[in-house]
Amino acid sequence: MADFHAVIPAGGAGTRLWPLSRASRPKFLLDLTGSGRSLLQQTWDRLSELVPADHVHVVTGPAHAPLIQDQLPDLSNLYIEPAPRDSMPAIGLAAAIIDHREPGSILGSFAADQTIEDDAAFTAAVREAVAVADDGTICTLGVTPRGPSTAFGYIEAGPQLEVSGAPTARAVSRFVEKPDAATATDYVERGSYFWNAGMFVTRTDILMGHLRRLHPELHDGLQRIGQSWDTESRDATLSTVWPELAKIAIDHAIAEPVSLEGGISVVPGDFGWDDIGDFAALSHLPDSPDAVWIDSSGLAIADDGTAIAVVGIPNAIVVRTADALLVTTLDNAQRVKEVPAELRRRHREDLV
Repeated sequence: MADFHAVIPAGGAGTRLWPLSRASRPKFLLDLTGSGRSLLQQTWDRLSELVPADHVHVVTGPAHAPLIQDQLPDLSNLYIEPAPRDSMPAIGLAAAIIDHREPGSILGSFAADQTIEDDAAFTAAVREAVAVADDGTICTLGVTPRGPSTAFGYIEAGPQLEVSGAPTARAVSRFVEKPDAATATDYVERGSYFWNAGMFVTRTDILMGHLRRLHPELHDGLQRIGQSWDTESRDATLSTVWPELAKIAIDHAIAEPVSLEGGISVVPGDFGWDDIGDFAALSHLPDSPDAVWIDSSGLAIADDGTAIAVVGIPNAIVVRTADALLVTTLDNAQRVKEVPAELRRRHREDLV
């Protein structure tokens, strides 16, 4: 079996978690679970059970690179993208570099801002996905739904596959966008739909081959960068080629079109996954020690130590930092992203 490498795309600002998550210190650099480790560090710890340190690769922007290196002192493969181009160029950059160094390696992409409760179940699922990828198809991890959710996309699983070392692998019939509540309920009741966590495992040559066929200009640009990465021409090539690359997510660039051709498989997993997309996902965590609830419920976080009291407000969210205060409800948690957008409109970049 080919060597396995883990790639961690570390980007995004986590605007639904404002004011905790900021552009200068996004959610993956924060300890949002009370574990004493940031989400990025937890991802590193988890992947360390699967690969040695020199087989972990992180892709990020220039603003976050120093903080990432501080949090991951053993990280030796840090790839800095000059500007965000979405997930396909980020993952493709790592794929092109790895494939140039070790052709035909297996790559797994795992976001920096997700949480996993059962590391052993996650590890078992990834090992099955590696076996499937080694067999020549792209494999994604499908998360067993905890219940109907309109916050995630879904994967419809098809027939069982016959792949050695991957007893639960199934073909992917299709990827579907975030559904409405009734559709989500129907998906969960059917039992053949899984949450799409955006985790993909594939051979680098297979991924680059699909890119060459479906997005030739993006493929050629990434190849140029990958071939120059370990040479003196890296910076010049990167600055010339990167701005011309298409902005596109891996789901739209590869997963969806290739699934229609029968080239995507899924390994289902029940390992307690969450992407902490908003404060509602944190509502089960302990409050700030001095929080006082009177005829109320919800989540209270005081990053600066301020005592918080909530009276007569059900499902409240109150988040305090040294320079900002958020008050909303669990039902409106997804709308928090509107606050940074409004602050930018007011030219308050100091608060975002």
